[in-house]
Formats: sequence, structure tokens, C-alpha cells
Amino acid sequence: MKMPRLERRSLLLAATLAFVAGPAAALELAELMALLAQRRSGEARFSEQRFVSGLDQTLRFGGTLSFTAPDRLARHTLTPRPESFVVEGNRLTLERGGRSRQLLLDSQPELAAMVAALRGTLSGDASALQQHFRSAVGGSAAQWSLTLVPLEHRLLAVVRQLRIEGVQSDLHTVEVQLADGDRSVMTIEPITPHANAPLPPKPRASGP
Repeated sequence: MKMPRLERRSLLLAATLAFVAGPAAALELAELMALLAQRRSGEARFSEQRFVSGLDQTLRFGGTLSFTAPDRLARHTLTPRPESFVVEGNRLTLERGGRSRQLLLDSQPELAAMVAALRGTLSGDASALQQHFRSAVGGSAAQWSLTLVPLEHRLLAVVRQLRIEGVQSDLHTVEVQLADGDRSVMTIEPITPHANAPLPPKPRASGP
């Protein structure tokens, strides 16, 4: 099934804006992947801004994100209108305007590459990530950044780069720059507790 160009671009943006995790000592890709692999699942709230050429106003979206290893990725948009994007294995399920639609990722090569790279990052699979992207890691486990540039010309013609920033195994921001100059910035607030976060101090017993 052939997907319209504008809808395919919208899905590429939505697919990239879902989850990821480093300054002190320089962080290597393998170290970052090991850090991310510690979290096997997660849920977060997101707030996204899209800057589109030709539009005077910034488009704003909000909702929830979730990931369950090894391959379930879901984005549920709540505002400005309900919409969901769920990937499990090779199957993508879209729900929009009360209608549900299913696609096989194999039929959408660019989208499949984005999903594979994202799931590879979230699960700490460096080989899956490097299959489609050239990566550059900055910072340390305390605060890191990951820049992804597509290797394949077809994907590079749509997406210029992704920049992901996070703390430990939590993703905080994802910026997607499209080849035509449009971009999207998503801010993420984890709902589930950080796996490596220190436990809050126990309250002191009150004196007599």
C-alpha cells in the first residue's frame, strides 16, 4: 500500500519521537548502549513542538510514550486530538479519528529504518543502530547526547539528523531535523522511576 508523502513524513517524525539516555568522563557508544539496556521498559509524558516552514504558529502536541523490550514502541497523542502509533515486531498500528489502520514496516523502508534504530537505541542494541545511522556520543552517563545521521540516501533525503539528550537511562529531549529545514523538539518527563535513581532518605524518627 502506497502511503502519501505528507503522511509518511508525519509518521517518520512520530516514530523518532519516542525515548533514549550521558558530562564527567567521555562516554563511548558501547557504554551508552549498556546503560540504556538496563531499562527494559518505561513510560513517559511528552510535549512536542513542530516548526514547519510556511506556518506562522508552532504546532504543539502532548501525550504519553512507552517502550517494552525488545520491540514494542507506542506513542499516544492526547492533544490537540487523540491519535496513537504502536509498533510491535514488524507491524505498525495507527489509530486516528476513530479509525484503525495496520501497516507492515517492510512496506515502508524509511519508516522501518527509523523504528529499527529507535528500538535498537532503547534496548541498547548498537548493531541495530549502526545499521542505519552514523552516531556520535557526547557527555557522560550523568548527562549525555547522541547524534544520529542517516547512512542511507533515501532516509537522508527526508531526515537530516536526530539529536537525543538524556540522563542515565532516561531520555529528556529528542530533536529531529528534516532535510527541508522543518524540525521537531520533544521534551520527555519519565513517569516510571529511574532504575538507577537513589532511594529517597528515610524520615528520621521523631524525638520524645
